[in-house]
Amino acid sequence: MLLPLVYDELRKLAASRLSHEKPGQTLQATALVHDAYVRLIGRGDQGWDNRGHFFAAAAEAMRRILVENARKKQQLKRGGEFDRVSLEEIDPGPEKSMDLIALDESLSQLEAEDPEAACVVKLRYFAGLTMPETAAALGIPLRSAERNWTYARTWLHRRLS
Repeated sequence: MLLPLVYDELRKLAASRLSHEKPGQTLQATALVHDAYVRLIGRGDQGWDNRGHFFAAAAEAMRRILVENARKKQQLKRGGEFDRVSLEEIDPGPEKSMDLIALDESLSQLEAEDPEAACVVKLRYFAGLTMPETAAALGIPLRSAERNWTYARTWLHRRLS
């Protein structure tokens, strides 16, 4: 079974990713890993070529789960017009969290224009891979991965500002 082999690493990646979410996030790293794993196994095409291919699929599954969760929270019937804030988490500084839905829409546009750059973003942002791990997962030179990362960040920054 695959889960015991990659569970700890996926959980660390999920915890890292969730630490960048807005305050009030109710999804836990364990639940995110379990949901992503269920989606990966439920697809039926478990013929991952290598470790990098598996983590790319896991990153995409985590992305979709986080976006669905963000969309649910914005619905009016779920109190979408209100921001959930606990008193312990109030920070008077500027908001640094990114709007996940806007990121998803922009990432979909980038994927249509440059699929490899979009894949680099997914692996770096949603799976938390390092640049060398990302290059290895995609089977491209490190310099190409770095170039794609720089391009994608600039492209997304322009779309999101």
